[in-house]
Amino acid sequence: IELAMASCSEEDLCCPACQDFFRDPLLLSCSHSFCRSCLHSWWSMKQVQECPLCRVVCAWSNPPSNLALRNLCETLRGPRSASRSASLCRLHHERLKLFCLDHQQPACVVCRDAKVHADHRFRPIDEEAQERREELRAGLKPLQDRLKAFTEAERNFRLAAEHLKKQSRRVERRVREQFRKLREFLQEEEEARLQALREEEEQKTGLLRAMTEELSRDMEALSHAVTATEEELRADDASFLTGYQVSGRRVQQCLQPDPPQLPEGTLIDVAKHLGNLTFNIWNKMKDMVTYTPVVLDPNTANAELVLSEDLSSARHGKRQRLPDNPERFGFWDSVLGSEGLCRGAHSWDVEVGDSREWELGVLPESVCRTDFSGSAAWSLELSAKGYRAYSPKHKYTALPLTHKLRRVRVHLDWERGELTFSDPDSNTHIHTFTHTFTETLSPHLNLTKLIKKKSQNKTKSKYHE
Repeated sequence: IELAMASCSEEDLCCPACQDFFRDPLLLSCSHSFCRSCLHSWWSMKQVQECPLCRVVCAWSNPPSNLALRNLCETLRGPRSASRSASLCRLHHERLKLFCLDHQQPACVVCRDAKVHADHRFRPIDEEAQERREELRAGLKPLQDRLKAFTEAERNFRLAAEHLKKQSRRVERRVREQFRKLREFLQEEEEARLQALREEEEQKTGLLRAMTEELSRDMEALSHAVTATEEELRADDASFLTGYQVSGRRVQQCLQPDPPQLPEGTLIDVAKHLGNLTFNIWNKMKDMVTYTPVVLDPNTANAELVLSEDLSSARHGKRQRLPDNPERFGFWDSVLGSEGLCRGAHSWDVEVGDSREWELGVLPESVCRTDFSGSAAWSLELSAKGYRAYSPKHKYTALPLTHKLRRVRVHLDWERGELTFSDPDSNTHIHTFTHTFTETLSPHLNLTKLIKKKSQNKTKSKYHE
């Protein structure tokens, strides 16, 4: 094949009809070859099967394939040959050095003088290619950025899927643990109540047994008295009268006392064991369970916040690898309550302890979580500037507190438009905001990243309805 390629020109390897490399060439009886499609297209317009080049009628109705020529052309159509062929003009077999601005296609120096390109504008092909490359390169940058964004989105989706599985396993473990504790409590309570029932049964059964035994002895003595009296009644008059006084006293003794009666409380106190059974168990169960009306939502927590198992407290920790979901705070070290407040009155306590940097209050649920969000909050904060209150309308208001707050009570009356902060330990008022709320609000907690020992600073929230 290499020898054949060296000994023949590209013109010898092109179909005379389409001026392109042969594709499935057929050999005519006149020794000329044509592409199968080109030959059939030519013959379809003719009444005789003649050669399109020399007009000699082909002696064969079904010309054979030119296998050698086909293999050679397929080799030439490889990547290297295709590149070499692409740089040549298909009409004049000259190198493509120009670019026709009117036809928007490469051309050779012969094409420039051809009639088809009369009065056309031309530029050197390298200049035009360089300019088009710059245009395409400029358009490539947004595509690369978009691909990078899609790659990052795919990574975030995969991370979200992994995190979802971890969340599911963690929640399942907690649910099983909580139900295990409830089952243990119910089993212990059931056993205690059944034990109390058995003890009452044994006690009252023993009492009835003792009373029955005593009654049996009294019945036996009475039976003996009846038998003796009946025998004396059958005796002769002299014998009867001789023992009459003794028999009379015996009869009077047997008439005392009256037959015994069942005492009160002999039976099982069914009402004590079954009355309000489930309510009493539930009421007792409240001593072993905790209720936190403000539950922190882990899907809103910043990646550097770690929530407790019961979702009632937050602390700083090592940055976690979490999905970039839209609910999550990215700008602030914040977390929201899981339920929004849009009606009624609500109160909850926040234990700030020894923390020196914090902010708490309420935040609209619609606030952007990825950028600055503090301007939309109604809050109370402690920072290097001391205690301050903040609202979107009045901004910062310094608070003249003389003692350190360890707990803050937040009271929201949505209908009346009042948000009040107070100290439940000293029962003193701190600050009150008045505003007509129109959005759903969520309890908001922010732990500012200014303390090194953040892992020891926990903040808990509890309701006091």
